[in-house]
Amino acid sequence: MLVNIVKGLAASSLCPVRSCLLQSTRNTFVLKRRFPPNLYKKNQKPGKLRGRHYVYDLVEDTTITKKPNLEVVLTTFVEGVGSKGDVVSLKPNIAYNKLLLPGLAVYKTPESVAKYATVKDEKEKEVHSSAYAQRTVNKLESLILAVVMNKDHPWKIEPWHIKASLRKAGYYVPEHAIALPETPITGPDLLKQNKEFYCTITINNLEKARVRCRIHHWSTEPSDRLPYVFEHWKLDSEPLFGNNSTPAQPEDNLKNVEK
Repeated sequence: MLVNIVKGLAASSLCPVRSCLLQSTRNTFVLKRRFPPNLYKKNQKPGKLRGRHYVYDLVEDTTITKKPNLEVVLTTFVEGVGSKGDVVSLKPNIAYNKLLLPGLAVYKTPESVAKYATVKDEKEKEVHSSAYAQRTVNKLESLILAVVMNKDHPWKIEPWHIKASLRKAGYYVPEHAIALPETPITGPDLLKQNKEFYCTITINNLEKARVRCRIHHWSTEPSDRLPYVFEHWKLDSEPLFGNNSTPAQPEDNLKNVEK
C-alpha cells in the first residue's frame, strides 16, 4: 500500500500540471490534390485511395493574403489623416490600432457618415487648414536654419535670404510668407556669428511656424574664411536679440509649402 502511494507521489512530481490556453485561430488553407482519384459510377463502391491521392498542392494561404483596406469615418481631426467627417481608407491594422481603438474614428456606415459630417460652420472654425499642415509646422519648427551671409560686403537680411536658405534645406517658401524680426539685421558683424533669431512662416493663411535661424559669415577668399565648426547646429547658441523679439506679420500668406 505504501509503495503505491510513493509511486503516485513520484508520478505527480514528474508530470506537473501546467495551464494551457487553447484558442482557435482564423487560418484557412486552400489545397488541391495533385493526383485526383478516379470517378466512380452511381451506386458503385468508391475505390480505395492510394498514397499519391494524399499529395496536395497549396492554392491559397489566407494568413499571408493581403487584407483589403478598411474605410472609417473620422470623429475628429487627425494629423496626417484628415478632418472630422472625412472618410479615409487605411490598412486594417493601422485603422484599428491608431483610429478605432483610441476613439478617433468609427466604422463607415451611412449612419456614421451622416452623424459625423462636418457642417459648413464647423469647417469655417477649423483650426487646421489641411491634414498635413500641422506636420509641416512641426518639421519647420524642428529645423535650425543656417543663414549664410557675406563676410566682406555689407548686407541686410531680407526675406529672400531666408527663402534661399530654406531652399538649400529642401523647402520651397514664397518671400511674401516670410516675416522677419522688426529690428533690422545688418552686417557683416562677427559678433553676430552663430547667434540665433526667429522668423515666422505662414502656411495656408492659418498655421504659423517659428523657424530658428543662425547667422554664418562666409568669404569667397579661402584665406579669410572662418574655421569650420563640425555639427554647429548641435551647439548652444545665444539669441541675437535679448528678448528674441517677435517677427512682424508677413504681407501675404503662404499658399503652398513643398518639401
